Amino acid sequence: MLTLAAFVLCMAAFSQTDDEPKKPSKASWAYESYRNKRTRPPYGLEKVLNLIKTAPSVDDEGSTVLPSKIYASLTLREKFTYNMVHGESYSQNCDGGIATVDEEKKIWALLPDPLGEEHWSGRQTDFFNQNHDTVVALMTESIERSHRVGVNYKNVIVEINATEMIPLLISTYNTDKKDHDILTLLMLLMLNNKYPPFMSSVSYTKLYANKESRWESYLSFNAANEALIIQRATDFYNGLPKKD
Repeated sequence: MLTLAAFVLCMAAFSQTDDEPKKPSKASWAYESYRNKRTRPPYGLEKVLNLIKTAPSVDDEGSTVLPSKIYASLTLREKFTYNMVHGESYSQNCDGGIATVDEEKKIWALLPDPLGEEHWSGRQTDFFNQNHDTVVALMTESIERSHRVGVNYKNVIVEINATEMIPLLISTYNTDKKDHDILTLLMLLMLNNKYPPFMSSVSYTKLYANKESRWESYLSFNAANEALIIQRATDFYNGLPKKD
């Protein structure tokens, strides 16, 4: 069964009419590939990948899950790597990554799926949430080293509501201002925390007020929208209670 995100992306990619035959450009295809890049943590990566290859299937769809005893034997960092690179449940998407027209010129309402056709199981999301501080520390270490925030990292940041990472996200974005999904991530953190100035904004109304259209909603990427998102996210962060 197609996920809602995959269905909407499929329809958007093939919704051109005879009167408007425009197709995604090379730049759009390149950006689609760029925004779906995952980060592969280095902690026990080779060991983890070998374990995934031998993990047994647990359903007819081909989902593979490490047995509980083996999973429990992993160090915390190895579990972090395993969960970041492998989803223990599966749902079919449409073929491959589908670019949309002018994808690189848009700030989308939502993020791409973190692991393609794989999805995190309850055991895996529990790991991220129950080890919040360690997960944030390991992602921070990785982002500072690579100056990239993979799509899997972005989705985990939303999952665990890692608002403390906002300054790092902004500084990482400002290195080349290429990854517009970091701007999406900042808006999702404001949305999920119901930050009043964002909830009353035109951006919220356009992107999130109608839940059924969120997968296809976007803002045009331009300097004004970029600056507004960053300023709102900065104000939101500055108003948060700070940990001791």
